[in-house]
Amino acid sequence: MDDTALAIAAMAAVTLATRFAGLAIPAALTQRPRLARAFAALPVAVLTAIVTPVALATGPAETAGVVLTVLAATRLPLIATVALGVACVAFLRGAGL
Repeated sequence: MDDTALAIAAMAAVTLATRFAGLAIPAALTQRPRLARAFAALPVAVLTAIVTPVALATGPAETAGVVLTVLAATRLPLIATVALGVACVAFLRGAGL
């Protein structure tokens, strides 16, 4: 097996391992109430980590959209949160902000 095929096989094995671990580990850990709350907070934390650089590197429309998105993420489902943030940025850009 050449180096390229070996690298592809290794990447496939790691990908499969992380997918299977993602199915097995949360089921085992969420039986504890504290860890269940931590897993429930992950979507908000991930969304915040994704949008924060946008808020810091772009204009006021994006910053307002990020703030609204973070606030909405504490109450709304993820898809509604993202849609609200996108709509806010689109509206503010259209308004010339």
